[in-house]
Amino acid sequence: MEHDGVKRIRTGGIGYLAPLSGSGEWYWGTDYTSGDLYEAEELYRSGHRIRQNRLILVHWPDGRVAEPVTAREGQYFGLPAWDGAPVILLADFPAGEIRLLRCDDGADAATPVAVLPLAEIEDCYNLMPHTAPLMLTRQTAGRFQVLWPERADFAIHAEETFCFRDGEKLYFSRWYEDPDYREEVVVRRMPDGAVLEQFRGSLLELSDGRQWLLTE
Repeated sequence: MEHDGVKRIRTGGIGYLAPLSGSGEWYWGTDYTSGDLYEAEELYRSGHRIRQNRLILVHWPDGRVAEPVTAREGQYFGLPAWDGAPVILLADFPAGEIRLLRCDDGADAATPVAVLPLAEIEDCYNLMPHTAPLMLTRQTAGRFQVLWPERADFAIHAEETFCFRDGEKLYFSRWYEDPDYREEVVVRRMPDGAVLEQFRGSLLELSDGRQWLLTE
């Protein structure tokens, strides 16, 4: 039964949805049967049998639920992205592949746009798609990589987080506690990571995918 102003969304047990940033109309959710993508990879590499997870998309405002890809045993979803349509990250551990799949207009089906050998990726820690353009990235403390469709690999500050790309500029947020908390914006050059600008401020992504730069 639905109440006034309350819509029932049947998710099959997935209890949390997040906005698909940049879309303005899609939410996404997944269950974490074996932890996040990196934890599932660790279990698989240790010889454990992992349970595949599910990823759903929910359309606003009608609440329609779409499940464009059904994972098989040994496959696991990571974070999705928006590139004019939902883009899904899927690790196929038995096949040794990482796949990026683009959903159709209704998000009822998806087709591959990139397939990468898992052996070419150190691990799945912080592995995620970003836009624009669509690219697959990986970040650890002190290192940032672009893995597809171009290649880049360079050192960053340990408290630096990649936010977005604008042409050949890569925008990072850096935070300090010395002792007061403050943030800086670091603009780096693609592909060598050279610092082009660094100033006090922060970055805010809007629901439609546009970026605001907040400065003094």
